[in-house]
Order: sequence, then C-alpha cells, then structure tokens
Amino acid sequence: MELLRNVVVLLHITGFAVTFGAWAAEAAARRFRTTRLMDYGLLLSLLTGLALAAPWPAGIELNYPKIGTKLVILIVIGGLLGMGSVRQKRTGEAVPRAMFASVGILVFIAAGIAVLW
Repeated sequence: MELLRNVVVLLHITGFAVTFGAWAAEAAARRFRTTRLMDYGLLLSLLTGLALAAPWPAGIELNYPKIGTKLVILIVIGGLLGMGSVRQKRTGEAVPRAMFASVGILVFIAAGIAVLW
C-alpha cells in the first residue's frame, strides 16, 4: 500500500513538473500563451492531490492546512489558465504578462509546498 501511495506522490509531482515545464517552454519562446499541456498537468496534480488527501494507508496523519493551501493555489491556477485560454480564443492575443507570470510562480510555489512542507 505504501508503494501505491509513493507512486501517486510521484504522479502528483509530475503534474506540477508538466505544468511548469510547459509554462517555462512558452516563457522561453516569449509567446506568453497558456497551453493544453498546462491544463493537463494541472488536472493530474489535482486528481492525484485529491487521492493523496484520502486517509490511506489507515495509520497516516493528514496535514489539513497543507491540503487546503494547495487546493486554493490549484483553484487560482486553474482560474488563471481558464481566463487565459478564453482570452486567447476570443482575441487571438497572448495573455497579459502579469497573468502569465502568476501561473508560473504559483505552480512553483505549489510544487515547493508539496515537497518542503
């Protein structure tokens, strides 16, 4: 059971890595656009985070402030990605740089919280 939990943790971190990697690739190319890959990475992080919030194995203690903080950050990232996607589809222009930078910073913070807290 512990091996399964560790695999879910690995997938959780991979979700953040996919989101941040897609963000970094767009930033390096100076396109400042949100992509489907960012959405998929965020979805993977959310689903595996919810699985990790379940109390399994039975003896594990959950850190509820950490879970709540990361959930709020993921919701904000999702909102930013959603607004960016809608804006891109409607106008065809890149998202504002501040919004784009916020996505990268928040993903990095969420991954840091997952690893360090």
